[in-house]
Amino acid sequence: MIQFRAVTKSAALAAVIGALTLTACSGDQAGTSGGDTNFVQGTGEITQVAASEREQAPDISGETLQGEQLSLSDYRGDVVVLNVWGSWCAPCRAEAPHLVEVAEETADQGVSFLGINTRDRDRAPAEAFERRFDVPYPSLYDPSGQLILQFPNGSLNPQAIPSTLIIDREGNIAARALKPLSADELRDALQPVLDEE
Repeated sequence: MIQFRAVTKSAALAAVIGALTLTACSGDQAGTSGGDTNFVQGTGEITQVAASEREQAPDISGETLQGEQLSLSDYRGDVVVLNVWGSWCAPCRAEAPHLVEVAEETADQGVSFLGINTRDRDRAPAEAFERRFDVPYPSLYDPSGQLILQFPNGSLNPQAIPSTLIIDREGNIAARALKPLSADELRDALQPVLDEE
């Protein structure tokens, strides 16, 4: 039984990495998701969810690129912009200045930004990315995609690189973008969540 679980987890991780490889940074759209979800994925649009229909985000945690321990729950009470990125991803490089701009604009409005760096087998390129774009917020280091696997299937999980989730003050997933975002797109997706009491 233990061997079966290990094989199943390895197979699931391989499937996620394979799917990310097919969709990451290619500009292709993934189409609708399987299972019993009603969410369309990979359309280049931002999906927003009414407060009454949101699912709880998993409390992902781990080590940042700088070697500090961090959990998503550390930000409870703030609106969180969670961005999945890789230093090797051209659309991630294109959107990085926009994320930095909005992070700096909203720093005193109860908004926290957190990255998940994925598929960078070595920290050095990811650290160089953060220096190049002067990223003011931390990123969890997730070279094998284990943190992404913690988001349940059929939810608004980050399934492409780049992906951005907006998590409300209660820790629920309020919006998802499976595309690189402009500053205006991010502001437009963020504002309704900020306006919630």
